[in-house]
Amino acid sequence: MPVSAPHLPGSPSPLDRPPAGLLTDAPLRRALDASDNAIVMSNSARLVVYINEGFTRLFGFRPQEVLGRHLSEVLLGPHSDPGLLADIRSGMHTEGSFHTETLLYSRAGAPRWVSMMINASDEASGGPGGSITVLTDITLTKMHEVLQKRVLEGMVNELPLADLMALVCHEVERIAPEVTASILAVDEQGLLRPLAAPGLPPAICQALDGLPIGPRAGSCGTAAFRGIPVAVNDIATDPLWDDYRALFAPSGVRACWSSPICDHTGKVVGTFAFYFREPRGPDALHYRLVGVCLHLCALAIERNATQQRIHRLAFFDGLTGLPNRAMFLSSAGRTLAGLRQDGRPGALLFVDLDRFKQVNDTQGHAAGDALLCEVARRLTQCLRARDLIGRLAGDEFVLLLSECATEEAVQAAHRMLEEMSRPMDIHGQAHVCHASIGIAMFPDDGDAIETLLRHADQAMAQAKSDHRHSLQLFSAEMNRRAQERAALERALRQALAERRLTLHYQPQVLGEAPGTLHGVEALARWRHPEWGMVPPSRFIPVAEESGLIHELTLWLLDEACAQLSAWRAAGHHVPCVAVNLSGRSFHQADLAQQVCDALRRHGLRADDVLLEITESVMMDARPVTLANIEALHGKGFRLSLDDFGTGYSSLSYLHRLPISELKLDMAFVQDLTTSPTARALTVSVLSIAHSLGMVVVAEGVETTGQQQWLQAHGCPVMQGYLFGKPLPPDELEAWLCAQAARPR
Repeated sequence: MPVSAPHLPGSPSPLDRPPAGLLTDAPLRRALDASDNAIVMSNSARLVVYINEGFTRLFGFRPQEVLGRHLSEVLLGPHSDPGLLADIRSGMHTEGSFHTETLLYSRAGAPRWVSMMINASDEASGGPGGSITVLTDITLTKMHEVLQKRVLEGMVNELPLADLMALVCHEVERIAPEVTASILAVDEQGLLRPLAAPGLPPAICQALDGLPIGPRAGSCGTAAFRGIPVAVNDIATDPLWDDYRALFAPSGVRACWSSPICDHTGKVVGTFAFYFREPRGPDALHYRLVGVCLHLCALAIERNATQQRIHRLAFFDGLTGLPNRAMFLSSAGRTLAGLRQDGRPGALLFVDLDRFKQVNDTQGHAAGDALLCEVARRLTQCLRARDLIGRLAGDEFVLLLSECATEEAVQAAHRMLEEMSRPMDIHGQAHVCHASIGIAMFPDDGDAIETLLRHADQAMAQAKSDHRHSLQLFSAEMNRRAQERAALERALRQALAERRLTLHYQPQVLGEAPGTLHGVEALARWRHPEWGMVPPSRFIPVAEESGLIHELTLWLLDEACAQLSAWRAAGHHVPCVAVNLSGRSFHQADLAQQVCDALRRHGLRADDVLLEITESVMMDARPVTLANIEALHGKGFRLSLDDFGTGYSSLSYLHRLPISELKLDMAFVQDLTTSPTARALTVSVLSIAHSLGMVVVAEGVETTGQQQWLQAHGCPVMQGYLFGKPLPPDELEAWLCAQAARPR
């Protein structure tokens, strides 16, 4: 298709020299005209001497507009390959033929992708003495290929959705220069969100952002509302554009054709629009372009929505919508880096709801979820734009206040406590929410987010321990105690694993005959190689908090059973051993079976072991707890209620549950000789127990005055230092021998 001098008037016309035997063959000519391919014959001067009707159908040129001209003059356009003519000459010279895919233009300026095949056709073989060119329309195929290739490559390279949609618009406008393309998204609220419109003024996109779809919302808003394409051939007169005509007037667009973009379920997620600068509708090429682009746009929008969902799942709390732990820590790390660089302070607030579990237990988890959402909303309202908030887990929230001094942090925490304490309507029930807040200051209490979080957590725990619904600032003393507690937990875990704890046994004697053994209570003792004796008041709470208590309980039970069995084998008379069971052990469904297994291993019966429980177990309404109590009673075990009178004692529970023994707390016993109130309460306990057929064990008897008073009032069993302190097994054996040797 090389360019040469134009045909001059008066010179022989190419039409006067038709290919010999070709154009005069009517059947062959009809066959060529019927072909969908465009067929062009050029003579040795490269001037067109013949085109078939397929050429006219494809490019719109009539024969008189093409014949006698170089084909390149007719078909090459602004985006055609500039090296095409040189490639043709080279191919024809070396091979005598040439094949490629290239972009040509129609008479109307519309681009056409074609497959071009050129073969030499000399006169000796009956040809025109130049070449025969066959052009096959591959526009649709090429649109698919180019658009899909570029869009899919953009997806693979994780191009942002807006950039991806801009790429689609640019490609469409290159293929069809007469259109201006626009892509809008439709959000969950039915509002338009511009994604790309590179050919429109930015002010239009800004004005469209957030507008609702509807039955008279221009072409795009109406197409999204109806779910079908909307073609407006004249914006100036169509009523759909009444509210948008003035907005678009400066852009010069006169017509708009918009098609809805639907996801795989058929839901409208966006619109794809063509704008024209003259009143008109879409043509065949436009329909083809839209057919290709709608699928690609839907794929890209759905993929972006999926990525956003994945991002929300990975970085945001599904219930409250707040950033989760990972997201908060990441954002907080960046914020602290900025504060550090500017030398500004900050505050980390750790918020934990008080008695949140009661809401779940009494009103159900749906009510608990509603409460958490309302708390998240109220906390968020207390923040400034530059502050951060996140939900760590359960009922724990954390906030980072930027550029905030200590006094400001305390004031903010007070506002949050006040805001949360306002009554909430939770599923039709009024609820007042209380919380405890710990505060750690940046950088004084820590330079890294992990350190601040740990210190704020410690301060929150102190606030909850001291006085619920309060706040507490972190201090170095808190950190020291927390470090000691962590070290204690690690050491206790190791001691349990290596069975380095021991049991001491305290005698329980009959009140009417203090030298006669009623039984012994097994008490855990722990001697640490560095710290010495660690009192139970320190390690038992740690075992409770760390989840080690059930393991400790099972060890204590097994060890006590083994010792009782050994004493009896050695001829020592020990009627029974009392073992404390943790309240948390009653949450284990197989507790009763575990207790039975321990006795069976050591050849003991149920009445050889007295199981001591606390009032918290008696008040526990969990089905698993009640089932364990019933199962133990059914297997013949006796239950002793420890520390009676110090908690939430209830006569109704004493009546309903199989309690056979009450242990009178030492706080009453110590005041017997000095306090009328203590004496009156003790008399009441003894009377209640006697009426219900229960044994009373008075703990902490240390003086003969206490012993005599209890003995005079009929207390059946006593325990305390007056009779014997907790002793290791060998010393208890000596105590037994000494008691046996005493004269009666």
